Amino acid sequence: MAHSDETDRMMVEMLEWWGVPTLFRAPLTRDLADVEIGLVGVPHSAGNNSTWRDQHLGPRAVRNVSGNARRYHDEFGFMAWDAVKVRDLGDVALPEASDNERSVERISDFYGKLALAGINPVSIGGDHGITGAIVQAIAGEASPLTNGRKVALLHFDAHTDAYDGLDHWLGSKKSAANWASYLVKQGNVDAERSTQFGMRGNPRSPGWLDRSYELGYQVITMKEFRKIGVEESARRIRERIGDAPLYITFDLDCLDPSVAPGVSNPEAGVCGFNVDQVVEVLQAMRGLEVVGGDVVCLMPTRDLPSQITAQVAAAIMHEIVALVADYRRSK
Repeated sequence: MAHSDETDRMMVEMLEWWGVPTLFRAPLTRDLADVEIGLVGVPHSAGNNSTWRDQHLGPRAVRNVSGNARRYHDEFGFMAWDAVKVRDLGDVALPEASDNERSVERISDFYGKLALAGINPVSIGGDHGITGAIVQAIAGEASPLTNGRKVALLHFDAHTDAYDGLDHWLGSKKSAANWASYLVKQGNVDAERSTQFGMRGNPRSPGWLDRSYELGYQVITMKEFRKIGVEESARRIRERIGDAPLYITFDLDCLDPSVAPGVSNPEAGVCGFNVDQVVEVLQAMRGLEVVGGDVVCLMPTRDLPSQITAQVAAAIMHEIVALVADYRRSK
């Protein structure tokens, strides 16, 4: 039986263990001239010193499994990888990896170049401190990617990450604990257009959501989500965003630990989202100007042998890539 080279290529590219593990089998390039969506690894773990610091291994874990996640998007009816120019831009170089503040500067410098080139970034971390470093480079007055506008934030998480009562978090100043606050103060995020989604668990102190409300965020906790469901949650989020550019940040600990065990700060006392719930909410953002997104807090050293959390991370990345690609191709 004869096989064409193209048939052979398609067959082996379905196998995540075959070939060079770029993100979603996207071509690897350092040339920004021919890129619309840039896939980036951010192997950073110095921004969250309250837990095991293996989150820098997240990008490599997703690279290893994401070949199997290069899929046709059944709901949107297209292949993002074929619709627009999606490229793997490699990992941000972080030679001072243990120095959080210097690493934040490095990350911001990297993403500032993407913003200048008009590239929409979709990233895999890394601790949640990477979101502050990315968004301060791609949103706000100086950013051509958002035409000088602040972004609305859709923040999936079990925690608010707006804990700015201290000037540092175990030594880290722009950390995984306070990025949701300083991005608002700096003028990168419009909290009045933004939603923090999925917060749960017994807090360490009363009034744990107060700071988010003071900053202007809408907060939909898991307790509230169980009352109103997916459709109403998505409606409230979209209504809040309006016509603002949207950045999506997805902390894997918003998912139930049975779904995503390999995370840095699991909240096991209260059930989190299942995959279908978060995917439905993500897909409800279709048509909005999604300028980028990230998936964070993957802890490969705490994952199951099946690498299920890494696979879930890849699936969420696929949803964000599809949203960005769908918007780009509609312009």
